[in-house]
Amino acid sequence: MVETLTLGLSRQYVVAIKEMLPLGYNRGGNLVKNGGFEIGPHVFANYSTGILIPARIQDLISPLPGWIVESLKPVKYIDNRHFKVPSGLAAVELVAGRESAIAQIIRTDAGKAYILSFTVGDAQNGCHGSMTVEAFAGKEPFKLSFVSEGKGVFKTGHFRFVADSDRTRLTFYSAFYHTKLHDFGHLCGPVLDSVVVLPTH
Repeated sequence: MVETLTLGLSRQYVVAIKEMLPLGYNRGGNLVKNGGFEIGPHVFANYSTGILIPARIQDLISPLPGWIVESLKPVKYIDNRHFKVPSGLAAVELVAGRESAIAQIIRTDAGKAYILSFTVGDAQNGCHGSMTVEAFAGKEPFKLSFVSEGKGVFKTGHFRFVADSDRTRLTFYSAFYHTKLHDFGHLCGPVLDSVVVLPTH
């Protein structure tokens, strides 16, 4: 902890340093690296608001390995100690509508068919309303909608797409803006987790 004194005011800064190891290939054939968002920024045990991950224009090295925050606004990294996540230790909350997008470029074979699956829901944090996560696999759009009552309910969608090149960009964002039920000044949004791409046989 670093403490500075300026004109009688005290400021305290806390810095966390975490080693990020290179991502390897996934077991089970999933083409998406870190699709469950298990590897990410350090989360302090008593830090219950989540961690905002800035856009790529502000931070060229993503603290969320494998993923690019390619929008104007950040996404929120949430953990299972303080929020409801579909599976595993962590997930991403898309908190700023279409201005909050996350993407990854995966290796594919042109002309080959794949199945994209992902899970969306709410973090049991008072975020409510009709929610839609829009996804793109290359140029093919997909939508997964659900109605949130802020109770930590999740839904998984499966979509088929045909790759048109040897690299396919996966992009996810929330179609709408949302606020918490009892705090209209607090932006929130759908939770994204368990992103999987598998070749069809």
